[in-house]
Amino acid sequence: MNEQPVRNEPRWVPALAILALLGLLAVLPHHVRLMPAWISYVVALVVIVPMIVVTLTADRLWMRIERAVIMLLGAAYIVNTAAELADMIGIITLHPPETRAVSLLSSSLAIWVMNVLTFSLLYWQIDRGGPFSRASGAPTKPDWLFPQATAPEVAPTDWQPLFLDYLYLGYNTATAFSPTDVLPLTRRAKMLMMLESAISLLTLVIVAARAVNVLP
Repeated sequence: MNEQPVRNEPRWVPALAILALLGLLAVLPHHVRLMPAWISYVVALVVIVPMIVVTLTADRLWMRIERAVIMLLGAAYIVNTAAELADMIGIITLHPPETRAVSLLSSSLAIWVMNVLTFSLLYWQIDRGGPFSRASGAPTKPDWLFPQATAPEVAPTDWQPLFLDYLYLGYNTATAFSPTDVLPLTRRAKMLMMLESAISLLTLVIVAARAVNVLP
């Protein structure tokens, strides 16, 4: 007997966020890249295609594919970001930064935005097993505690966090370097937020601040 599809969260919001990121990377001048630009477009296509299929069909196999692709994307992003930060710190320490101030600034902006978006996607897929698990009402313990869970009287009875809620969480983590109104409950949630804060701190304090100082 075939399983009935579960009404799942539409994927157009995270897909639009990914397209917006690609547009930002395309218009930034002198961006420091360790890989050709076309690789970013291929990766985005690999992520967006499962999202489109899930939105149209709510197929569980494609939901698992989507989850695996986003997890792999997150791991690849962390490795690539570490390499880019090391490259930019090398530019600052080994070469005259005045010659690449615009490049450092644009690269800092790109890394910061990618940091927020990538970790937002990871939070969205990890919390309570992902959007499908939350939509199906699976009895999985949450990784983050949202205010609506502690004050249900101010939220709809069927409220569940959507991608925009995790985008807000990712933005606050990268900006405030600490939890704000959403509290991490599990160790993996705490480690992910700590890693996102560390990347944001290195990007803003070491690279962006240095680039601003040397601008004419």
